[in-house]
Amino acid sequence: MTSRRRTVTRQGRPLWMFLPGGVLTLLVIVVPLALALYISLLDLDQYSIREWVGAEFIGFENYVEAVRDSNLVHAIGLSVGYSALVTVGCLPIGLAAAVATQDRFKGRGLVRSVLLVPYVLPAFVVGSTWRIIFQPDGVANEVLGTSGLWLNGPRSFWALVIVQLWAGWPLVYLLAAAGLQSLDVTVHEAAALDGAGWWAKLRHVVLPQLRGPVSLALVISFLHNVNSFTLPFVLFGVPSPYDVEVLPVLTYVESFQNFEFGLSVAMAVVSLVLVAIPMAVYLRAVRLDTGRGQR
Repeated sequence: MTSRRRTVTRQGRPLWMFLPGGVLTLLVIVVPLALALYISLLDLDQYSIREWVGAEFIGFENYVEAVRDSNLVHAIGLSVGYSALVTVGCLPIGLAAAVATQDRFKGRGLVRSVLLVPYVLPAFVVGSTWRIIFQPDGVANEVLGTSGLWLNGPRSFWALVIVQLWAGWPLVYLLAAAGLQSLDVTVHEAAALDGAGWWAKLRHVVLPQLRGPVSLALVISFLHNVNSFTLPFVLFGVPSPYDVEVLPVLTYVESFQNFEFGLSVAMAVVSLVLVAIPMAVYLRAVRLDTGRGQR
């Protein structure tokens, strides 16, 4: 009997080890998410916030209002569009920087550190600096020989793309450089013996083996851009121009300026769904790729 109890206890130990993480996940993720879903179904505003438990339950009216009477659809299209542009733009820049700094040379560590500066700088600093650059009498108009506004009107969209691209491409570079470090040297030597040039090695040897790290970098970059709030907030202020009213900024305006808390939480839930879609696709692709590898 004693030996049987010991066996059961030993078999149950791995399950008990998940208990602390499960409790933490419940408190940090599940409970706030359930609370947010509940609030999104309430008519919660500045008048009912003090007794929000007694706020009127209105079902999915906040979601209907968000689609019909607000700029939610425009903000979603804008967020997805500019995030896709920035993500695609980060790919060649990051890969080129990773390949250029792969081989050893004097000062390589310093060069790699400098390349990471745009990514490690706080978004508030990046937004404030580029806001000065894009002023009507700023550096951007002087260098390009143009005049006009970059922080308002149609140009504001491209200003956001440029700034986010400048701040985001080092992520692709970092993960691609990490992937290059794990490549098998013998594969490069074999390709060289077969007479492959640098372009052939890059296309047929390096890039196929970087598919995993680069895919992860693109997914993370896209999700980061879709959820980016600080940079557009600092760069354009609130209320933002219509051309750069991205979803996080719109949610902030509805919550902390219009005090429509139920409506803003409904927008936040939509944002969560928007983020979950590419993540689910990536995880599904990784699982399928792992399954083929095991076979």
